[in-house]
Amino acid sequence: MQLVTDPDEGGLGFTEPLIAWYRKNKRSLPWRDSGDPYLIWISEIMLQQTRVDQMQPYFERFTAKFPTIFKLAQADQQEVLSAWEGLGYYSRARNLHHTARTVVESFGGAIPDTWDELRALKGVGDYTAAAVLSIAYHKPHAVVDGNVIRVVSRYLGIADDVRSAAVRKRIQATVSRWIPAKAPSDFNQAMMELGSQVCKPSNPQCRQCPLQAHCVASLTARTDTIPYKSPAAKVPHVNVVVGIIQDESNRVLIARRPDDVMLGGLWEFPGGKQESGELTTDTLHRELYEELGVKIGNVVFFHRLKHAYSHFKITLHAYTCSVLMGSPTARTSSELKWVSVSELDDYPFPKANRELTRLLNRRDDNEY
Repeated sequence: MQLVTDPDEGGLGFTEPLIAWYRKNKRSLPWRDSGDPYLIWISEIMLQQTRVDQMQPYFERFTAKFPTIFKLAQADQQEVLSAWEGLGYYSRARNLHHTARTVVESFGGAIPDTWDELRALKGVGDYTAAAVLSIAYHKPHAVVDGNVIRVVSRYLGIADDVRSAAVRKRIQATVSRWIPAKAPSDFNQAMMELGSQVCKPSNPQCRQCPLQAHCVASLTARTDTIPYKSPAAKVPHVNVVVGIIQDESNRVLIARRPDDVMLGGLWEFPGGKQESGELTTDTLHRELYEELGVKIGNVVFFHRLKHAYSHFKITLHAYTCSVLMGSPTARTSSELKWVSVSELDDYPFPKANRELTRLLNRRDDNEY
Protein backbone atom coordinates (compact mmCIF):
# COMPACT_ATOMS: atom_id res chain seq x y z
CA MET A 1 0.00 0.00 0.00
CA GLN A 2 1.33 3.44 -0.94
CA LEU A 3 2.13 5.72 1.99
CA VAL A 4 1.17 9.38 2.01
CA THR A 5 4.36 11.43 2.12
CA ASP A 6 3.25 14.49 0.18
CA PRO A 7 0.83 16.69 2.18
CA ASP A 8 -1.13 17.52 -0.95
CA GLU A 9 -1.99 13.83 -1.34
CA GLY A 10 -3.85 13.84 1.94
CA GLY A 11 -6.77 16.06 0.88
CA LEU A 12 -10.05 14.21 0.30
CA GLY A 13 -8.67 10.88 1.48
CA PHE A 14 -8.05 12.57 4.80
CA THR A 15 -10.96 14.95 5.29
CA GLU A 16 -13.91 12.83 4.19
CA PRO A 17 -13.35 9.82 6.51
CA LEU A 18 -12.28 12.15 9.31
CA ILE A 19 -15.47 14.24 9.21
CA ALA A 20 -17.67 11.15 8.81
CA TRP A 21 -16.04 9.63 11.91
CA TYR A 22 -16.51 12.86 13.86
CA ARG A 23 -20.18 13.23 13.06
CA LYS A 24 -20.78 9.72 14.32
CA ASN A 25 -18.55 9.81 17.40
CA LYS A 26 -18.34 13.40 18.63
CA ARG A 27 -18.87 14.11 22.30
CA SER A 28 -21.72 16.31 23.44
CA LEU A 29 -20.14 19.42 24.94
CA PRO A 30 -22.06 22.50 26.13
CA TRP A 31 -20.10 25.05 24.10
CA ARG A 32 -20.06 22.84 21.00
CA ASP A 33 -23.77 22.10 21.17
CA SER A 34 -24.70 25.74 21.73
CA GLY A 35 -23.17 27.26 18.61
CA ASP A 36 -22.93 30.49 20.65
CA PRO A 37 -19.80 32.49 19.69
CA TYR A 38 -19.51 33.81 23.27
CA LEU A 39 -19.49 30.32 24.81
CA ILE A 40 -17.14 29.03 22.11
CA TRP A 41 -14.75 31.91 22.80
CA ILE A 42 -14.82 31.22 26.56
CA SER A 43 -14.20 27.51 25.97
CA GLU A 44 -11.25 28.11 23.65
CA ILE A 45 -9.57 30.42 26.13
CA MET A 46 -10.08 27.87 28.92
CA LEU A 47 -8.92 24.92 26.81
CA GLN A 48 -5.47 26.35 26.22
CA GLN A 49 -3.17 23.90 28.05
CA THR A 50 -6.17 22.30 29.81
CA ARG A 51 -7.92 19.04 28.89
CA VAL A 52 -11.67 19.02 28.26
CA ASP A 53 -12.46 16.79 31.24
CA GLN A 54 -10.52 19.09 33.58
CA MET A 55 -11.88 22.28 32.08
CA GLN A 56 -15.60 21.49 31.81
CA PRO A 57 -16.55 22.02 35.50
CA TYR A 58 -14.81 25.42 35.43
CA PHE A 59 -16.60 26.31 32.18
CA GLU A 60 -19.98 25.42 33.65
CA ARG A 61 -19.29 27.40 36.85
CA PHE A 62 -17.98 30.42 34.95
CA THR A 63 -20.79 30.58 32.39
CA ALA A 64 -23.44 30.03 35.07
CA LYS A 65 -22.14 33.20 36.74
CA PHE A 66 -21.60 35.07 33.45
CA PRO A 67 -24.09 33.55 30.96
CA THR A 68 -23.69 36.42 28.47
CA ILE A 69 -20.91 38.71 27.39
CA PHE A 70 -22.90 41.60 28.88
CA LYS A 71 -22.83 39.97 32.33
CA LEU A 72 -19.10 39.40 32.02
CA ALA A 73 -18.46 42.97 30.90
CA GLN A 74 -20.46 44.36 33.83
CA ALA A 75 -18.64 42.25 36.43
CA ASP A 76 -15.91 43.43 38.77
CA GLN A 77 -12.47 41.99 38.05
CA GLN A 78 -12.39 40.30 41.46
CA GLU A 79 -15.62 38.46 40.61
CA VAL A 80 -14.08 37.26 37.35
CA LEU A 81 -10.88 36.07 39.03
CA SER A 82 -12.90 34.27 41.72
CA ALA A 83 -14.95 32.47 39.07
CA TRP A 84 -11.74 31.55 37.23
CA GLU A 85 -9.91 30.36 40.34
CA GLY A 86 -8.27 26.96 39.94
CA LEU A 87 -7.71 27.17 36.18
CA GLY A 88 -4.44 29.06 36.46
CA TYR A 89 -3.01 31.40 33.81
CA TYR A 90 -4.91 34.30 35.36
CA SER A 91 -3.82 36.78 32.70
CA ARG A 92 -6.29 34.96 30.46
CA ALA A 93 -9.12 35.79 32.86
CA ARG A 94 -8.08 39.44 33.00
CA ASN A 95 -7.82 39.58 29.20
CA LEU A 96 -11.20 37.86 28.88
CA HIS A 97 -12.77 40.48 31.10
CA HIS A 98 -11.08 43.34 29.23
CA THR A 99 -12.13 41.95 25.85
CA ALA A 100 -15.72 41.42 26.97
CA ARG A 101 -15.92 45.13 27.77
CA THR A 102 -14.34 46.01 24.42
CA VAL A 103 -16.78 43.82 22.50
CA VAL A 104 -19.77 45.32 24.33
CA GLU A 105 -18.54 48.88 23.82
CA SER A 106 -17.28 48.56 20.23
CA PHE A 107 -19.32 45.71 18.71
CA GLY A 108 -22.61 45.85 20.57
CA GLY A 109 -21.84 42.58 22.36
CA ALA A 110 -21.33 40.51 19.18
CA ILE A 111 -18.05 38.61 18.96
CA PRO A 112 -16.40 39.83 15.71
CA ASP A 113 -16.59 37.48 12.74
CA THR A 114 -13.58 38.78 10.81
CA TRP A 115 -9.95 37.82 11.32
CA ASP A 116 -8.55 41.32 11.72
CA GLU A 117 -11.19 42.50 14.20
CA LEU A 118 -11.06 39.33 16.27
CA ARG A 119 -7.28 39.06 16.22
CA ALA A 120 -6.98 42.67 17.45
CA LEU A 121 -8.79 41.89 20.70
CA LYS A 122 -6.70 41.50 23.85
CA GLY A 123 -5.82 37.89 24.61
CA VAL A 124 -6.93 36.59 21.19
CA GLY A 125 -4.03 34.99 19.31
CA ASP A 126 -3.94 33.14 16.01
CA TYR A 127 -5.12 29.88 17.55
CA THR A 128 -8.12 31.37 19.36
CA ALA A 129 -9.11 33.51 16.37
CA ALA A 130 -9.01 30.50 14.05
CA ALA A 131 -11.01 28.38 16.48
CA VAL A 132 -13.76 30.96 17.03
CA LEU A 133 -14.06 31.87 13.34
CA SER A 134 -14.22 28.25 12.21
CA ILE A 135 -16.36 26.75 14.98
CA ALA A 136 -18.74 29.65 15.60
CA TYR A 137 -18.84 31.27 12.16
CA HIS A 138 -17.93 28.32 9.87
CA LYS A 139 -15.01 30.07 8.20
CA PRO A 140 -12.08 27.98 6.88
CA HIS A 141 -9.31 28.90 9.31
CA ALA A 142 -7.20 25.91 10.36
CA VAL A 143 -6.73 25.31 14.09
CA VAL A 144 -3.46 23.65 15.10
CA ASP A 145 -2.94 22.51 18.68
CA GLY A 146 -1.01 19.63 20.23
CA ASN A 147 -3.66 17.12 19.20
CA VAL A 148 -3.58 18.27 15.58
CA ILE A 149 0.22 18.23 15.48
CA ARG A 150 0.19 14.63 16.70
CA VAL A 151 -2.43 13.49 14.17
CA VAL A 152 -0.73 15.13 11.18
CA SER A 153 2.82 14.17 12.11
CA ARG A 154 1.79 10.52 12.49
CA TYR A 155 -0.34 10.52 9.36
CA LEU A 156 2.47 11.95 7.23
CA GLY A 157 5.29 10.22 9.10
CA ILE A 158 6.97 13.47 10.11
CA ALA A 159 9.85 12.32 12.31
CA ASP A 160 11.40 15.76 12.88
CA ASP A 161 11.19 17.57 16.20
CA VAL A 162 7.70 19.04 16.64
CA ARG A 163 9.13 21.69 18.95
CA SER A 164 10.75 23.14 15.82
CA ALA A 165 9.08 26.26 14.43
CA ALA A 166 9.73 25.00 10.90
CA VAL A 167 7.89 21.73 11.57
CA ARG A 168 4.94 23.53 13.16
CA LYS A 169 4.81 25.91 10.21
CA ARG A 170 4.77 22.94 7.81
CA ILE A 171 1.91 21.30 9.71
CA GLN A 172 -0.05 24.58 9.84
CA ALA A 173 0.34 24.98 6.05
CA THR A 174 -0.73 21.38 5.48
CA VAL A 175 -3.88 21.64 7.60
CA SER A 176 -4.72 24.96 5.94
CA ARG A 177 -4.68 23.18 2.56
CA TRP A 178 -6.84 20.34 3.82
CA ILE A 179 -9.56 22.27 5.64
CA PRO A 180 -12.77 22.15 3.56
CA ALA A 181 -14.68 25.35 2.86
CA LYS A 182 -18.04 23.60 3.42
CA ALA A 183 -17.37 22.06 6.84
CA PRO A 184 -14.49 23.90 8.56
CA SER A 185 -16.12 23.67 11.99
CA ASP A 186 -16.51 19.90 11.82
CA PHE A 187 -13.01 19.49 10.38
CA ASN A 188 -11.22 21.44 13.11
CA GLN A 189 -13.19 19.84 15.89
CA ALA A 190 -12.70 16.41 14.33
CA MET A 191 -8.93 16.90 14.28
CA MET A 192 -8.86 17.87 17.95
CA GLU A 193 -11.33 15.14 18.90
CA LEU A 194 -9.37 12.46 17.07
CA GLY A 195 -6.15 13.49 18.80
CA SER A 196 -7.84 13.58 22.18
CA GLN A 197 -9.87 10.38 21.96
CA VAL A 198 -8.05 8.08 19.52
CA CYS A 199 -4.61 9.31 18.39
CA LYS A 200 -3.42 9.65 21.97
CA PRO A 201 0.17 10.42 22.96
CA SER A 202 0.66 6.87 24.22
CA ASN A 203 -1.22 3.70 23.31
CA PRO A 204 -3.16 5.23 20.40
CA GLN A 205 -6.31 3.35 19.41
CA CYS A 206 -5.24 2.85 15.78
CA ARG A 207 -7.91 0.27 14.97
CA GLN A 208 -10.58 2.85 15.78
CA CYS A 209 -8.96 5.53 13.64
CA PRO A 210 -10.66 6.48 10.35
CA LEU A 211 -7.26 7.45 8.93
CA GLN A 212 -5.31 4.28 9.73
CA ALA A 213 -5.32 2.95 6.17
CA HIS A 214 -2.97 5.74 5.07
CA CYS A 215 -1.25 6.65 8.35
CA VAL A 216 2.53 6.33 7.95
CA ALA A 217 3.26 6.00 11.67
CA SER A 218 0.67 3.27 12.13
CA LEU A 219 1.61 1.34 8.99
CA THR A 220 5.31 1.42 9.88
CA ALA A 221 4.78 0.74 13.61
CA ARG A 222 6.24 4.10 14.69
CA THR A 223 3.43 5.58 16.74
CA ASP A 224 5.69 5.28 19.79
CA THR A 225 8.36 7.50 18.22
CA ILE A 226 6.21 9.91 16.20
CA PRO A 227 5.72 12.69 17.01
CA TYR A 228 9.24 13.28 18.24
CA LYS A 229 9.60 16.05 20.81
CA SER A 230 13.04 17.05 22.03
CA PRO A 231 13.53 17.05 25.82
CA ALA A 232 12.24 20.15 27.53
CA ALA A 233 14.61 22.38 29.42
CA LYS A 234 15.02 21.60 33.11
CA VAL A 235 12.36 23.36 35.16
CA PRO A 236 13.88 25.70 37.75
CA HIS A 237 12.90 25.46 41.42
CA VAL A 238 12.34 28.36 43.82
CA ASN A 239 11.76 28.48 47.57
CA VAL A 240 9.10 30.99 48.54
CA VAL A 241 8.42 32.08 52.12
CA VAL A 242 5.20 33.77 53.25
CA GLY A 243 3.92 35.16 56.50
CA ILE A 244 0.43 34.62 57.84
CA ILE A 245 0.39 37.79 59.92
CA GLN A 246 -2.24 37.80 62.65
CA ASP A 247 -3.49 40.67 64.81
CA GLU A 248 -5.07 40.72 68.28
CA SER A 249 -8.50 39.92 66.78
CA ASN A 250 -7.10 36.86 64.97
CA ARG A 251 -7.52 38.57 61.62
CA VAL A 252 -4.89 37.87 58.95
CA LEU A 253 -3.23 40.27 56.53
CA ILE A 254 -3.59 39.62 52.79
CA ALA A 255 -2.11 41.52 49.86
CA ARG A 256 -3.43 41.97 46.31
CA ARG A 257 -0.90 41.49 43.53
CA PRO A 258 -0.57 44.26 40.90
CA ASP A 259 -2.49 43.60 37.69
CA ASP A 260 0.62 43.69 35.49
CA VAL A 261 2.51 40.80 37.13
CA MET A 262 2.08 37.03 37.18
CA LEU A 263 -1.10 36.11 39.09
CA GLY A 264 -2.07 39.77 38.88
CA GLY A 265 -5.21 40.79 40.75
CA LEU A 266 -5.15 37.76 43.05
CA TRP A 267 -4.69 37.92 46.80
CA GLU A 268 -1.88 36.24 48.71
CA PHE A 269 -0.05 36.11 52.00
CA PRO A 270 2.89 38.52 51.80
CA GLY A 271 6.38 37.14 51.32
CA GLY A 272 8.82 36.32 48.57
CA LYS A 273 11.72 34.28 47.19
CA GLN A 274 14.46 32.89 49.37
CA GLU A 275 17.90 34.19 48.49
CA SER A 276 21.02 32.04 48.36
CA GLY A 277 22.37 31.23 51.82
CA GLU A 278 19.27 32.43 53.68
CA LEU A 279 17.33 30.48 56.26
CA THR A 280 13.59 30.53 55.52
CA THR A 281 12.99 32.56 58.69
CA ASP A 282 15.59 35.10 57.53
CA THR A 283 13.73 35.36 54.22
CA LEU A 284 10.49 35.91 56.08
CA HIS A 285 11.85 38.80 58.14
CA ARG A 286 13.55 40.43 55.14
CA GLU A 287 10.60 40.09 52.75
CA LEU A 288 8.00 41.38 55.19
CA TYR A 289 10.14 44.37 55.99
CA GLU A 290 10.75 45.10 52.26
CA GLU A 291 7.12 44.58 51.27
CA LEU A 292 5.30 45.98 54.29
CA GLY A 293 7.80 48.03 56.28
CA VAL A 294 7.26 46.00 59.46
CA LYS A 295 9.31 43.96 61.88
CA ILE A 296 7.71 40.72 63.00
CA GLY A 297 7.85 38.33 65.93
CA ASN A 298 6.14 35.24 67.33
CA VAL A 299 7.22 33.31 64.24
CA VAL A 300 5.87 29.75 64.17
CA PHE A 301 6.14 27.25 61.31
CA PHE A 302 2.70 26.58 59.81
CA HIS A 303 2.95 24.52 56.61
CA ARG A 304 5.15 23.56 53.68
CA LEU A 305 3.85 22.55 50.24
CA LYS A 306 5.08 22.07 46.67
CA HIS A 307 3.45 23.58 43.60
CA ALA A 308 4.26 23.60 39.89
CA TYR A 309 3.67 26.47 37.47
CA SER A 310 4.14 26.21 33.72
CA HIS A 311 7.81 27.25 33.72
CA PHE A 312 9.02 26.70 37.28
CA LYS A 313 8.30 24.90 40.53
CA ILE A 314 8.13 26.22 44.06
CA THR A 315 8.28 24.99 47.60
CA LEU A 316 6.12 27.31 49.68
CA HIS A 317 7.10 27.74 53.33
CA ALA A 318 4.43 29.39 55.49
CA TYR A 319 4.83 30.80 58.99
CA THR A 320 2.38 32.47 61.33
CA CYS A 321 3.64 35.65 62.94
CA SER A 322 2.60 39.04 64.30
CA VAL A 323 3.72 42.65 63.84
CA LEU A 324 6.14 43.94 66.49
CA MET A 325 7.09 47.29 64.98
CA GLY A 326 5.55 49.41 62.25
CA SER A 327 2.23 49.58 60.44
CA PRO A 328 1.85 47.42 57.28
CA THR A 329 2.09 49.53 54.11
CA ALA A 330 1.48 48.30 50.56
CA ARG A 331 4.98 48.93 49.20
CA THR A 332 4.89 46.30 46.43
CA SER A 333 1.25 45.19 46.33
CA SER A 334 -1.84 47.02 45.09
CA GLU A 335 -3.77 46.76 48.34
CA LEU A 336 -3.68 45.29 51.84
CA LYS A 337 -6.58 44.01 53.92
CA TRP A 338 -7.08 42.60 57.39
CA VAL A 339 -9.73 39.88 57.16
CA SER A 340 -11.08 37.13 59.36
CA VAL A 341 -10.13 33.58 58.46
CA SER A 342 -13.76 32.84 57.56
CA GLU A 343 -13.68 35.72 55.03
CA LEU A 344 -10.71 34.34 53.09
CA ASP A 345 -13.00 32.33 50.83
CA ASP A 346 -14.45 35.60 49.54
CA TYR A 347 -11.19 36.54 47.82
CA PRO A 348 -9.51 34.94 44.78
CA PHE A 349 -6.19 33.28 45.68
CA PRO A 350 -3.56 31.37 43.68
CA LYS A 351 -3.75 27.61 44.20
CA ALA A 352 -0.85 27.30 46.65
CA ASN A 353 -2.12 30.15 48.82
CA ARG A 354 -5.63 28.73 48.64
CA GLU A 355 -4.36 25.55 50.25
CA LEU A 356 -3.12 27.67 53.15
CA THR A 357 -6.54 29.32 53.54
CA ARG A 358 -8.15 25.87 53.74
CA LEU A 359 -5.72 24.81 56.44
CA LEU A 360 -6.38 28.00 58.39
CA ASN A 361 -10.13 27.41 58.21
CA ARG A 362 -9.66 23.80 59.29
CA ARG A 363 -7.44 24.89 62.19
CA ASP A 364 -9.99 27.43 63.39
CA ASP A 365 -12.81 24.89 63.12
CA ASN A 366 -10.84 22.45 65.29
CA GLU A 367 -10.36 25.07 67.99
CA TYR A 368 -14.03 25.05 68.88
